[in-house]
Amino acid sequence: MQESRTELMIDTEAGLAELCEQLRGEPVLALDTEFLREKTYHAQLCLIQVAASNVVACVDPLSVDLGPLLDIIYDPQVVKVMHSARQDLEILFDLRGELPRPLFDSQIAATLLGFGDQVGYANLVQQMLGVELDKMHTRTDWSQRPLEADQLRYAADDVRYLFTIYHQQVEALAAKGRSQWLDEDFARLTDVNTYAPAEQDLWKRVRGSQKLKGVQLAILRDLAQWREQRARDSNRPRRWMLKDEVMVDLARRRPTDLAGLEKIRGLEGNIIRRHGEDLLTLMAEAQKSDPDGWPVRSASKRLTPAQDALVDVLMAVLRSRGAAQDVSPALLAGRKELEALVRGETDRPVLHGWRAELVGHALQSVLQGESVLRVADGRLEIEKPVA
Repeated sequence: MQESRTELMIDTEAGLAELCEQLRGEPVLALDTEFLREKTYHAQLCLIQVAASNVVACVDPLSVDLGPLLDIIYDPQVVKVMHSARQDLEILFDLRGELPRPLFDSQIAATLLGFGDQVGYANLVQQMLGVELDKMHTRTDWSQRPLEADQLRYAADDVRYLFTIYHQQVEALAAKGRSQWLDEDFARLTDVNTYAPAEQDLWKRVRGSQKLKGVQLAILRDLAQWREQRARDSNRPRRWMLKDEVMVDLARRRPTDLAGLEKIRGLEGNIIRRHGEDLLTLMAEAQKSDPDGWPVRSASKRLTPAQDALVDVLMAVLRSRGAAQDVSPALLAGRKELEALVRGETDRPVLHGWRAELVGHALQSVLQGESVLRVADGRLEIEKPVA
């Protein structure tokens, strides 16, 4: 399949002004970014790709002020199309402290159109358009200049076909009566709380935190906040300040002097020299804090064998309904959500909106004993028992 739109490399302010004039008034923009984040707290934006009805462009943020382009991207009258948008949205959030809306994520849409869960962009292009994309620049260092022609072509492909895929997906969703099904999913994806979690909740993201309790969690909470602040201020990865396992070990062992810090495996010597006293003070103050203010992990009681078996039944219903409607089961609900239903929780996404219509009501009906399962012609069926 050939695309006939103008292709541009934008690395001057004049070129960007011309591009923005071409994009102004376009109702849909396909977007993608190339970035590096291995050595920084904030991802380093190295290239931003955009496609509309008449142009495909790669814009060099290392050479131009992106302000005029961002004004167009943040226009609420323009639909922004991305594939697996989470990381791209993180970068845009860092740039402006807000998120562009409305959004359309082609990866999420693909799950409603029978392409499976979390289908990759190249795979989706191949399945929908019959185009085999070049993958040789997957590991490119996009901060290096100049970029070669084949690198720019590779980057442009990420939006060149995305624009076409969007229009095909919109038509397919409309044909299935699913045009509004994803509105809530896209709204959650553009919720700022997803990208700026409350400082006091950072400890929940620390691997191994489930091993701690009581004052240990208070220490971990304060360590996580300290790490976040230092990493952000120095624009260095969190793990360069304190690794997750180091924070968990500090909270568990609670050293009281520099010699104790030196016994913590993985705690770098330069961190001890520069911040050791601060860490000791932080941990001491956490231990003296009011226990009523300590974090509490919401404990979920382990399911009984009977409840675990019931979750398996609900999973079968979920997969059966997903297959019947050509929808990825993972988009409907995960096992943890079904476990919550078995425990009696009722305010879950699967019980709201289109998910409720598709499978949520059926799950409730089975849980309440109002429906029974049977196998007919090798398929699982849900039926109301005959009175």
